[in-house]
Amino acid sequence: MSEWTADGIPDQHGRVAVVTGANSGLGLVTATELAHRGAHVVLAVRDTTAGTKAARQIGGDTEVRELDLASLDSVHAFAAKLTTDHPVIDVLVNNAGAVLLGPRRTTTDGFELHLGTNMLGPFALTGLLLDNLSAAREPRVVSLSSITHKNAHLDFDDLMFERDYRAPAAYGRSKLATTVFGIELDRRLRAAGSPIVSALAHPGLTRTNLTPRAWEHRGRFGRLIASSGLLLTQPVEQGALPQLRAATQPGVRGGQFFGPASLWETRGRVTEVRPSAEAADPAVGSRLWAAAEELTGVRTLRPADSSPA
Repeated sequence: MSEWTADGIPDQHGRVAVVTGANSGLGLVTATELAHRGAHVVLAVRDTTAGTKAARQIGGDTEVRELDLASLDSVHAFAAKLTTDHPVIDVLVNNAGAVLLGPRRTTTDGFELHLGTNMLGPFALTGLLLDNLSAAREPRVVSLSSITHKNAHLDFDDLMFERDYRAPAAYGRSKLATTVFGIELDRRLRAAGSPIVSALAHPGLTRTNLTPRAWEHRGRFGRLIASSGLLLTQPVEQGALPQLRAATQPGVRGGQFFGPASLWETRGRVTEVRPSAEAADPAVGSRLWAAAEELTGVRTLRPADSSPA
């Protein structure tokens, strides 16, 4: 097909979109494009002052709500209020993420911070919003992956990286977990006969505030990426296109994964890409889902009844 751009986003009037981490970077671009095409966009942000500033910048039909994905209490409080105020949610873009350097840190619930923020928080949020999404006409959930997931491995004996902690490896592992989650969510939604489409996207190498931190400790090539900025990375407007396509293009199928087409998926036009073999493994998906249920207490789309809890 011809190159997909933001001009391909269909009219969004009458649709409610929730975008996590919408106050900057990829989330800000995603929220802006959706709002400019008529969607009511919920900016789900940790810093509501920054969120309010972003909402003024975006214009359109937006609202700002506090959400800290590193706190299950915050996730539950956000979801409880949102489900009451918006019985129908059309799009959930799990965009927000954390990239850290330095020593190991944990969430308020004791999870390794990358895994807790990038996968376990979105897992809980998605599960809590499934009923509202199911009520929509063409509902979507978009999970934001990274090319770093392809070199990662899930150690189920040490999911929280308590042994031999390395921040870049923990980030890659969390993005592998995110990718596994998005694919397993699709499997379970299909089994349940749900109308919700679970799609995935990754931005390649994009100029956001997270890019240097994600790459500067990944060897010589990573340090080159982190220091080169403009040379090797693409604009954030281009990097947001895969998740916008996953969220809005008519006919997107469950499990589809979008990313850049060029230079080993680091930049360029949007195309369908492949996850790693581990990310696509149903056994890994089932095991991670069970672990996430146990860790978060959010149990949904269980194989025994294939229905939201």
